[in-house]
Formats: sequence, structure tokens, C-alpha cells
Amino acid sequence: MAHGGGSNNNNNGGNRTNTNQFANLDRSTSDDSNSSFYISNGDHPVLGLVSKPLIGNNYNSWSRAMTMALIAKNKLCFVDGSLSRPSLDDDCYNSWCRCNSMVMFWILHAISREIADSVMYIDNAEDMWNDLHDRFHQSNGPGAFQIKQLLNVFYQGSNEVSDC
Repeated sequence: MAHGGGSNNNNNGGNRTNTNQFANLDRSTSDDSNSSFYISNGDHPVLGLVSKPLIGNNYNSWSRAMTMALIAKNKLCFVDGSLSRPSLDDDCYNSWCRCNSMVMFWILHAISREIADSVMYIDNAEDMWNDLHDRFHQSNGPGAFQIKQLLNVFYQGSNEVSDC
């Protein structure tokens, strides 16, 4: 879903790198449903994208559900770093701000109030997403399970389960 520029042939037959990542995006956001800047009539700030809000210990399943929802809405690029904020003078700046705000609202309405209060003042969806990942992502689920099992053995001591 990266929207960065690639190599474009110029009129002289040579290759030139396109440094403006927005050059290939359709400037018409109201008609092109394939554009990351497109917002449909059914999209609104309090739209519930996931059935269970993030409460902390459910981050991995919440993140997966949100990722699928953002892909379906063509908005994953606002959280995965593939579409960064354009400069103020770019034609896409206002569209980017509108969509970024919409994605931030979707995230805020998909997390618990306590967690939402802690990320409310983050300026963009990517930073908000990364903050939640850094705080709640459990990258070693099997390792955590093994530690919990060892703790259970430690607390149980030498007693068999049938002895309890």
C-alpha cells in the first residue's frame, strides 16, 4: 500500500526518481474510491471498526482487527508509515489532514476511555498507532505462556494437582 513514487521515464528516455509521494495519488478525493483520501458517506468519526475495544491485554487481537478494518477502508497507510504528512503547500495537505483525523477518531473510539485519555493529544494517526503498539504489544506470547506455567509450578511446589 505504499504510495511513494517510483522510477518514472521522462521525455528524454532517462529514469528520474519521483520524490513527491503524492504525485501518483488522484487529486479528486470525492470521486475516486481507490484513493486513500476518499471518505465515503458511511464513514464518520464515531464509526465502530472493531467489536471489542482495546483494554490492554487484548492488543494483539485488537490490532489485527483494526488492521483488517483499515485495509478495508483503504486507510492503513495513515498508520503504517507509508503515507506521511505532506507539506503545507501540497495540494493534498487538507485531504491528508481530514483523513488522518478520521483515522484518529476511529482509533479513539476503538479503545477504552482510560487508554483514549492517554493518547488523545497525539497529533497524527501513525504516532497514535505506534504509541499503542509500544505500550501493549506482546511480541513473545509463547515465552510469556512458559513463564506463567513455571510460576504455577513454583506456587504449586511439589504437590500434585490431585493432592490439592
